[in-house]
Amino acid sequence: MYVQVSELLLREINAGHWREGERLPIEADLAVELKVAVGTLRKALALLENDGLVERRQGSGTYVKRPAREAVYQLFRLELLDGGGTPHAQTLAVRKEANTEVAERFSCPADTLFWRIERKRFLNQSAIAAEEMWVRAAHAETLSAAELDESLYRHYREHFGFWISRVEDRLRVFPATDWAATILDLPPASALGWIERLSWSADDRVEEYSRTWFNPAICHYVSRMS
Repeated sequence: MYVQVSELLLREINAGHWREGERLPIEADLAVELKVAVGTLRKALALLENDGLVERRQGSGTYVKRPAREAVYQLFRLELLDGGGTPHAQTLAVRKEANTEVAERFSCPADTLFWRIERKRFLNQSAIAAEEMWVRAAHAETLSAAELDESLYRHYREHFGFWISRVEDRLRVFPATDWAATILDLPPASALGWIERLSWSADDRVEEYSRTWFNPAICHYVSRMS
């Protein structure tokens, strides 16, 4: 829960709700607003402080220290239709396989092996998306769903030795595959929002390719600039 709360706070900071140098509401009030225990909120703030994103000043409060450039869900763009929502994910399966189409996105030989990670996305308690992510199998000899962090970007940084610095998203309407329709409990071939994403590391190398089918009756894609 505290990880989810930290992600929600990051989303609020990224959306401009609190600016750099601004003090967050006092812990008691913020805990009530978020409907969590004060202890849970403090653990979430400690996580953000450890990442250098906020500063907790004794007797004064918690302040936004700097923009969340490496925020765990900084690049997560789906929100509930009525606004926001706390994101979390369930990893369903991890498999090592080759895929010609994916290899083209990485500019790799067709027989390159990748880890295919299947996940079910939620905002609050609503299942909103089915996603598959692909990373080079060379990053890990073995990989299981149980060992993956909920935030894959955090896992990449801490275990694979790279962090995502930029992404390119392409959106369109796309029929749900049988796999995606089953995850979202929708009829096969339902017209869904579809996000194709390429992600680059700091050394300008493509490190992840993902495809996400999302239910437009529940959520929408939002991109903000400030």
